[in-house]
Amino acid sequence: MTVKALFVGTDDDWDTFAPSLIATFADRALDVDLSRDHTPADVDYIVMAGSKIIEDFSPFTRCKALLRLWAGVEDIVNNPTITMPICRMVGGGLDAGMVEWVTAHVLRHHVGMDAHIHGQDGIWRNTVTPPLASERPVTILGLGALGAACGQALVGLGFPVTGWSRSQKDITGITCLSGDIKDAVKDAQITVLLMPLTPDTKHTINADVLAAMPNGAFLLNPGRGPLIKDEDLLAALETGQIAHATLDTFEVEPLPADHPYWAHPQVTVTPHIASATRPAPAAQVIADNIARGEAGQPFLHVVDRTAGY
Repeated sequence: MTVKALFVGTDDDWDTFAPSLIATFADRALDVDLSRDHTPADVDYIVMAGSKIIEDFSPFTRCKALLRLWAGVEDIVNNPTITMPICRMVGGGLDAGMVEWVTAHVLRHHVGMDAHIHGQDGIWRNTVTPPLASERPVTILGLGALGAACGQALVGLGFPVTGWSRSQKDITGITCLSGDIKDAVKDAQITVLLMPLTPDTKHTINADVLAAMPNGAFLLNPGRGPLIKDEDLLAALETGQIAHATLDTFEVEPLPADHPYWAHPQVTVTPHIASATRPAPAAQVIADNIARGEAGQPFLHVVDRTAGY
């Protein structure tokens, strides 16, 4: 019996992901009809990109699961009309892309390369030698799949890595903490934000937490923009408590042209590019879940709606 999968997204989303999905279903002999036009009552699975959202899911009376192509689910997790399981994207190239972005910017701040990139003015700046990685503590806030992958990559480069999560974790090579977040950042010369966005995590990075970091610390946010209280970070940058913030996500996106971050000399803005879902590996994740659903097996990466991720 043919499985009907409704693709929800923009024209660009369809052009990006549909060819890989259709090819993967065929390669794995899954009889899946992927379309943007299925009647809701006939839909077995919803495959949803992040750029177009259905408000009312109640017509999807036989849908077995909502399969998200994005890692984030904060925009749908509290929708009361979604009665089927929500499965977020884990893998799909997200982890590899995030590891590369985080590693690049941690190393950038660690070795102090900005002074030489921006200082091509005839001055021989050789008075400061950076410490070795073993002397540069890094903290990852958020130890989900992305946080764990980034932390272990940094451990592999010699950095002492502390990780913090709401529930206690045990990850090889990483000192895992829970409880008071200030304990996790108090020694961190570089802090990386990879927490999910929930009502409990909004503005986690506020004046109190920033003050708990070592003076002159670096802050990286490739996670979620609202994790940071912007006015508190800007104040910490002005005093030098935070030496530099490299930010990939923001409360409002695209970041407005008149936002203070754009012109601030101690802020680097990247346009939400730290990690993106890649079509080919993502198609494998979606196909895995459809195959499991059709076999009566538990779905992968099911969202805990109580926790919000």
